[in-house]
Amino acid sequence: MNTSPATYPTLSQQVFPNLFANNLLLRQALMVLAGSLFIALMAQCAFRLPSSPVPVTGQTFAVLIVGMALGSRLGALAAIAYCLEGLYFPVFAEMRTWWDPRTILTAGYLIGFVGAAYVTGWLAERGWDRSDVGTGLAMLAGNLVLYVPGLIWLNIMLREKYSFDVILAFGFGNFIIGDLIKLALAMILFPMVWRLIKR
Repeated sequence: MNTSPATYPTLSQQVFPNLFANNLLLRQALMVLAGSLFIALMAQCAFRLPSSPVPVTGQTFAVLIVGMALGSRLGALAAIAYCLEGLYFPVFAEMRTWWDPRTILTAGYLIGFVGAAYVTGWLAERGWDRSDVGTGLAMLAGNLVLYVPGLIWLNIMLREKYSFDVILAFGFGNFIIGDLIKLALAMILFPMVWRLIKR
């Protein structure tokens, strides 16, 4: 008896149903590459608040969107590919690579991208992205998964210089408004696309 929860097709499967349908490996590789490049592009939409060492970027939004669009496995692989691209190309915020000394502060968030993409993708595979409330909750869950390693690592790096409440403001408080805006955009975007597909 199969007791595993039912899974739904992801948005990418519905929008591009025939893309290299006869070559699954090539299709998946292209989806992962496209997802990683989208994250890299959105990472350059960045600015730095004077009160925080962590820049505000579009990459967190991109990670969650990619996870929901591609599903748990491909979404996580796209986040991993993005992190690996940073070894060779300036794909991180402010055109940085892993070799930039400033990247070390945000390393926890970069690692958290993988878990966040997986979680939002897993929830999308269970139909959460079909409604505005479900999409919002999936994005919220992804954000929480992303922030945990980010804040833990930021605390490790800065605890000798700052108290935890200051670090929390640096790594979380400064981004709440932006994250709520991104969440609202996703709540509009995903259900709207699904409605258009079903017409």
